[in-house]
Amino acid sequence: RLYQVPFEMPDCEGESETRTLHLIGDFSAPAEFFVTLGVFSFLYAMAALVLYLRFHSLYGENKKLPFADFCVTVCFAFFWLVAAAAWGKGLADVKAATRPASLIAAMAVCQGQEVVCNAGTTPAMGLANISVVR
Repeated sequence: RLYQVPFEMPDCEGESETRTLHLIGDFSAPAEFFVTLGVFSFLYAMAALVLYLRFHSLYGENKKLPFADFCVTVCFAFFWLVAAAAWGKGLADVKAATRPASLIAAMAVCQGQEVVCNAGTTPAMGLANISVVR
């Protein structure tokens, strides 16, 4: 939800005045899908562990239960792949929206002919990249 993040920029008209700009974009859906799937996967793994350990005889006697467990596990694996791809795309969109060059381009103060705007350092995205790899 980048649109909720304000940042101040100087206003050339008055030296002490600043303007508030907001970033553009809402990339929360892929992250929420990724986290929700992770929580449901954890809960299913705990339920399966209880089934395996506590009700082992039921699991061994019923021939449909292992097949159902296999099908649910395959579904979770597929959705995990989809969620990781969606989170990767969401992260790429966040990077594009917060790229220093695009932020400078959005600032009216930097559009003058005699104005030189410098982005400074590029933000570190290493931990965000690792979250997609996991």
